[in-house]
Amino acid sequence: MSTIAVIGGTGYAGSSIVKEATSRGHQVISLSRSLPAEPVDGASYVQGTAADAEQIVTGADVVIGALSPRAGTEGTLVATYTNLAELAAAAGARLIVVGGFSSLRPAPGAPRFAEGDLPPEFAAEAREGDSVLTALSTSTPQNLDWLFVSPGAAFGAYTPQGEPRNTYRTSTDVALFDAEGSSAIEGPDFALAIVDEIEKPTHHRSQIHFAY
Repeated sequence: MSTIAVIGGTGYAGSSIVKEATSRGHQVISLSRSLPAEPVDGASYVQGTAADAEQIVTGADVVIGALSPRAGTEGTLVATYTNLAELAAAAGARLIVVGGFSSLRPAPGAPRFAEGDLPPEFAAEAREGDSVLTALSTSTPQNLDWLFVSPGAAFGAYTPQGEPRNTYRTSTDVALFDAEGSSAIEGPDFALAIVDEIEKPTHHRSQIHFAY
């Protein structure tokens, strides 16, 4: 089993990953600005910011960044993940970054959604997330095994929550849609996909996409 450090482990994606990984016997340490009201049995929690990440990255096999550019962190994610990449490389850990749907393409070779017109309320966040992917691709240590993970378009606490399906589809940088033209995934199934990838790695220094 792996030791997994989750930066942002009490958010929508992070908390689902903590729960799934712990249920499968991994040792999980979560770092977040506030402690959870309902901690996952078996997980360890550290209160702090991403600037305190070194204390939980040291000794980890996998580091997961589940941060969003919101609530005061806007404009900071590239610097935060650049530092986290250095820490993970020094620790010999794999780095998995939870990104966004807008870093995907509508078709092979097409521009990423983040490069086109986006709704104003989402544009800054989408482009900051895409800048993280660019930084990982161009500026990380060569010995770092990183992965940028994009969920379906409908993903997050703000979306209507359905029942987990215990299934998912996988793509690289091309968006997946169902027969009705929807792209979505629930938090538990996104976490299932990520922990599956941790246990049986299939992609390295690249992007991966999970949706129904």
